[in-house]
Amino acid sequence: MRGENAALGAAGLAGFLVLGEVVPRLGLVEREYLPPVSRIAEALATELGDAAFWTAFGDTLTGWALGLAIAVAAGIFVGVLLSVVPYLREATASTVEFLRPIPSVALIPLAVLLYGTELRSVLLLVVYAAFWQVLLQVLYGVRDVDPVAEETARSYGLGAWALVRHVMWPSALPYVMTGVRLAAAVALILAVTAELVIGAPGLGARIAVAQTSQAVPEMYALVVVTGLLGLLINIGARTVERRALAWHQSVRGEVAV
Repeated sequence: MRGENAALGAAGLAGFLVLGEVVPRLGLVEREYLPPVSRIAEALATELGDAAFWTAFGDTLTGWALGLAIAVAAGIFVGVLLSVVPYLREATASTVEFLRPIPSVALIPLAVLLYGTELRSVLLLVVYAAFWQVLLQVLYGVRDVDPVAEETARSYGLGAWALVRHVMWPSALPYVMTGVRLAAAVALILAVTAELVIGAPGLGARIAVAQTSQAVPEMYALVVVTGLLGLLINIGARTVERRALAWHQSVRGEVAV
């Protein structure tokens, strides 16, 4: 089954690449705006040989990794705290519902005012966007705890920390891993967006420079790099999720299939 899915995916990708090569050469679209795939591949090879590209690549990865780490740590801590202290959860419910829908890109002017084009501007946007992905999943996971198991643990005299460690955390972990996987993708999107709009160092800023200088093949090549990076991040996140949840029924069933 997996082999068939992989073959279908490869066939779809090959068809897309052929279409991207043929359409511009047939004149269906202007090559000036959409170069053939072969020309984009040449530009990509040139980029890979440029030291400045790897510096920008490292800047994007740095903003992504730091922002994701901060968001995951904060999301788990705040989520567990709100779940353990019901009164705190009730007191902050309206605040959470107010802040959560605010688009992270709406904070770009604030980030520029506070930190200019520094890495901290990227971190502000990445952390804000990724934090909610983790926090909400933690809250959902704790809410899904079996009340019988929780009451049994309390009857045995487990304290708050032991209750979190032995009852809440195992139940919430599948939700947490889902939140981390979603946050990883969102963090990359916001990191590149911040670089593209603010001009912070990274792949996004390099894409903006290529666009303004009319280096269209180079621009598409950099867009391809961000897409491949997102794909690798998603694969890595799913791998970590499967390893962390190897004991869980959903993962065991997936492996068996």
